[in-house]
Amino acid sequence: MTLIWGTNYSIVKSAFGEIHPQAFNAVRMAIASAIFLAIIVGIRRMPARSGDAPADGADAIASILHTPAPITRADWLGLIALGIVGHLLYQYLFIGGLARTSVANSSLMLAATPVVIALISAVLGQDRVGKLHWLGAALSMAGIYVVVGHGAAFDTHGLVGDLMMFGAVCCWAIYTIGARHLMTRHSPVGVTGISMAIGTLFYVPLAWGHIQAVDWRAVSTGAWLAVGYSALFALCVAYTIWYAAVRQIGSARTSVYSNLVPLVAMVTAVAFLGESLSPSKIGGAAAVLIGVALTRVGHRRVAIPAGE
Repeated sequence: MTLIWGTNYSIVKSAFGEIHPQAFNAVRMAIASAIFLAIIVGIRRMPARSGDAPADGADAIASILHTPAPITRADWLGLIALGIVGHLLYQYLFIGGLARTSVANSSLMLAATPVVIALISAVLGQDRVGKLHWLGAALSMAGIYVVVGHGAAFDTHGLVGDLMMFGAVCCWAIYTIGARHLMTRHSPVGVTGISMAIGTLFYVPLAWGHIQAVDWRAVSTGAWLAVGYSALFALCVAYTIWYAAVRQIGSARTSVYSNLVPLVAMVTAVAFLGESLSPSKIGGAAAVLIGVALTRVGHRRVAIPAGE
């Protein structure tokens, strides 16, 4: 999962020279949504096992993908809201920010997602935020400033990208907090798949002009492979691995691996995109990750990070 999400930044960005970022995102979201819905429908149509039948690996997979409870009207309203905030707005800001700023900046901004979630939860009264949490939040914000703040005034294009990425972080934080109620009744992947499909229904018309402007017949095999990789692995496989790990080893242990995503992303960008990795950027990355770790000390409910 860490390798998929970490390398996804560079793979996605490498295709932007041939495919407009929003067109790329619309296509990958449509593919991923179709895969998710096909799996959900397929699992629901599987014959139920008898009560005395022993559990096996197939049952474990089905429990991750299957949504056994009926979807009520209130659930649909919640899924629509999640689709708009967590997929339409988040994906639009994420892909737009990635197109305008560096992979290192993008991944480090998203690494601060747990900090934003902790602060929003505290404001809403859902969680108590202690001194270590506030210290971690301040350290992470300082690290982000070191990475993206220095020289921002001289690079307006990059600054817009950083601001869009921060907006994506806020959208994902709201999505994560808002999804908690639905996650208690439905499978995580069921909620993700359905809300992603809803978000895609809004996203495709928004990006339709960019989709039409692309000469799809001239798109290279490499760019198509990037679309397929990002849709299948970053949006489907990695999500499934994440939720399976949460079920098996718990969210606290699983979330530790998400802190490695920015490191994989930065190393990959340096190796394949030629991005620079200055001492200040390394120091800022360390501050962000240490700050995130501090916000999780003694905190059992860890939020799902943004990885796609």
